[in-house]
Amino acid sequence: MVQNDLMDFTEQEDTMKGKYLIFSMNELYGIEIRYIIEIISIQPITEVPGMPRYIRGITNLRGKIIPVIDARLRLNKEEREYDDRTCIVVLDANGISTGLIVDRVSEVITIAKEDIAPPPDINKYGHRLINGVCKADGNIKLLLDCHKLLTDDEAELFDSII
Repeated sequence: MVQNDLMDFTEQEDTMKGKYLIFSMNELYGIEIRYIIEIISIQPITEVPGMPRYIRGITNLRGKIIPVIDARLRLNKEEREYDDRTCIVVLDANGISTGLIVDRVSEVITIAKEDIAPPPDINKYGHRLINGVCKADGNIKLLLDCHKLLTDDEAELFDSII
């Protein structure tokens, strides 16, 4: 029985390999699908005092409290009012479920490893969050490292709160 469960998990991992959820915030960004738990509409968010501006606060997701990050602010982009296309991508990074507010989700695509180039080393801050760059379907997509969306100190703080 354990052997079959292990095979099912391995097969599931293989089917997610190289798949990315693409979302838009003027530019196109991607996150590996294996980290994504679900996509939800904007929820009520409770502000947590003393947090960086890009951490909007926490929300209650079916009884589980999760931190919520505004992707625009995290990537040093101009703030934008949320609309009916704005959503929260809930992902598991570093063992912490985290909500990432994005302008809109576009699609899920498969990107071959050889089609991913390292990010340019022009902006040390942004470079830290970008795992790679891909040109697919005639567009450049910046692939985010979801493990770096929260700093170690922020992850530790939320881990102790939640």
